[in-house]
Amino acid sequence: MAKPKISFTCTLYDRLMPLYLGETEVEGFDIDFEGSYGWQSVRSIFDRVGAGKGADISEMSSSEYVSSTAAGTCQHIALPVFPSRAFRSGYTFVNADRIKHPKDLEGKRIGVPLFTMTAAIMARGHLSDEYGVDFSNVEWVQGAMNETGTHGKPAAPPLIKPTRITNNESDRSLSDLLMAGEIDAVLGAITPDAFGKDHKIQRLFPDYHDVELQYYRRTRVFPIMHTIVIKRSVHEQHPGLAPALYKALTRSKHIALERFSDVASLQYMLPWLMRDVEEIKSEFGGDPWPYGLEPNRPTLEALTRYLHEQGLTAKKMSVDNLFIPV
Repeated sequence: MAKPKISFTCTLYDRLMPLYLGETEVEGFDIDFEGSYGWQSVRSIFDRVGAGKGADISEMSSSEYVSSTAAGTCQHIALPVFPSRAFRSGYTFVNADRIKHPKDLEGKRIGVPLFTMTAAIMARGHLSDEYGVDFSNVEWVQGAMNETGTHGKPAAPPLIKPTRITNNESDRSLSDLLMAGEIDAVLGAITPDAFGKDHKIQRLFPDYHDVELQYYRRTRVFPIMHTIVIKRSVHEQHPGLAPALYKALTRSKHIALERFSDVASLQYMLPWLMRDVEEIKSEFGGDPWPYGLEPNRPTLEALTRYLHEQGLTAKKMSVDNLFIPV
């Protein structure tokens, strides 16, 4: 009997590569894996998912998943598998002549690729929680960071509360506007080209590694950017897919971790990989990318709270109701 064929679209992260290469498999299913690279490709995956044209299994923006689930428009259900996560303090860049401290962001014009993107949500939440930044009087200028036009075609639901958002309709990128002094800062997930070209464009947190490490030690929050989702219709038709997929993704990640941790002959072009591996062992217990609900509860609670506080959901969503039990 032929195995059901299931399509799967995801970025080819190191933790997904063993599954892509067939070193592990989703037991009982024939997975047609379409991989891609880079933030531009992942944005196109999100746009296809939001338009209802995605694969049976897809990588999806965590904020778009939670907000569309809250609005009752999501056609997917998520596994507690998080292929992309990143601290975002190092991605807040400012005009250092105008902004020297986090509170200086209040009332300013701030560029952001998408107000609703997970990176921006987590960055704002961190700045509010840790430094008391009030974003209520900020004007958000939304557009592509290093190109003209928009950052994808997101399908996030309308905001619950009024927010000052202006779309960048000029013939310049957000980076150009920052360098010209027409906006005061940018945040999100992309380094502006202006950084390194203009001395006044600086990181808000030059010591972002220490800032993020102390934040993690105190809160156990390691921001989750993306999750893996299955179409609800596919999940209902194949209830055995979710546990088999979770098992395969977990195995794939373990293979990647084993390779990453072998520093006798470096697998990656990172000269100080040994130091990084040692830090991962001391700070994350050897697994910086845990799957499952409980190891990620502090991060997911923060994300769902920020989504509510920033007007993307009418109420704080229950973390326990967002994921398939596995």
